[in-house]
Amino acid sequence: MAGVRGQGRKFDLEDILEKAMFVFWRHGYDGTSVSTLTREMGIGAPSLYAAFGSKEGLFLAVVEHYNSGWGGFMQRVFDEEERASVLIRRLLYEAADAYAHVDCPGGCLIISSAIRVSDTSQQVADRLRELRNANIDRLEARIGADVEAGILPAGLDARAVAEFLGAIVQGMSHRARDGATVATLRTVAGMAWDSVRVLLGET
Repeated sequence: MAGVRGQGRKFDLEDILEKAMFVFWRHGYDGTSVSTLTREMGIGAPSLYAAFGSKEGLFLAVVEHYNSGWGGFMQRVFDEEERASVLIRRLLYEAADAYAHVDCPGGCLIISSAIRVSDTSQQVADRLRELRNANIDRLEARIGADVEAGILPAGLDARAVAEFLGAIVQGMSHRARDGATVATLRTVAGMAWDSVRVLLGET
């Protein structure tokens, strides 16, 4: 793993990002103090600021780390599936498995870590909102492409389907935070898929 030098001390970047990720994931952006971060990461505040510039800089690095690991299932699904219907089914079930995994705080870091923030942290909430909305846009584009190609029914409202799926997936994240199990969320995923597959003309 790559190391980062801060105030004369070299530390493992992946290791400290993993530790910081779990702190932000549990407590949210505003609920996480620099002192808590440095204690859990095992580094001093000068090293944190030297490596990341600020708490916000660390958090944005954590978001990238999360998306390459715990939250990486979504990008993998988009990368690996060409047909929108297969993508949607995988997305629902893999979200259920990821969000209620017993080794994580529950839910999605990007969905839950900045629901409510102070005015000084609004830019963090805005950045996460952009990421969430970008996923809805990607879903709409993939569904729309299959409609244009004649794979999905003509006249299907790609935006409406994408918004529905976004609401389901974000709702699954919140339920996982409240203790819903993988089995429970997979049931939700199945019910959502049963509804969507009718719109997609899947049998």
